[in-house]
Amino acid sequence: MRHGKLYCNGSLRSEFVERTETLAERMRGLLGRDRLAGDRAMLIEHCGAVHTLGMRFALGLVFLDRSWRVTRLLSDVQPWRLFAWGGWRSVSVIEVSAGADLLQGVKVGDCFAWES
Repeated sequence: MRHGKLYCNGSLRSEFVERTETLAERMRGLLGRDRLAGDRAMLIEHCGAVHTLGMRFALGLVFLDRSWRVTRLLSDVQPWRLFAWGGWRSVSVIEVSAGADLLQGVKVGDCFAWES
């Protein structure tokens, strides 16, 4: 897994982001973790939907299209939900703990960027 920073509309949103690189990392995501610190996130590429089966905490989800624009936001996806879908254009998702600062003020159409 690579580590880096996420920006939204040019503003730093998180300095502690894990970016998945393999199919196994994408499939595992945050499963098996007891929590994710409020200032941390996981970026999962090639992923337009997620499940929370087996999760131990609620998630905030930011779905992105190929241009890294927000297509859908979900702020409080509870554990054991079957699927959360980002829509037809979604190809990546940012996972954070529900209520994380990264979600504050983000809206559909905003543009994210990655820096390693």
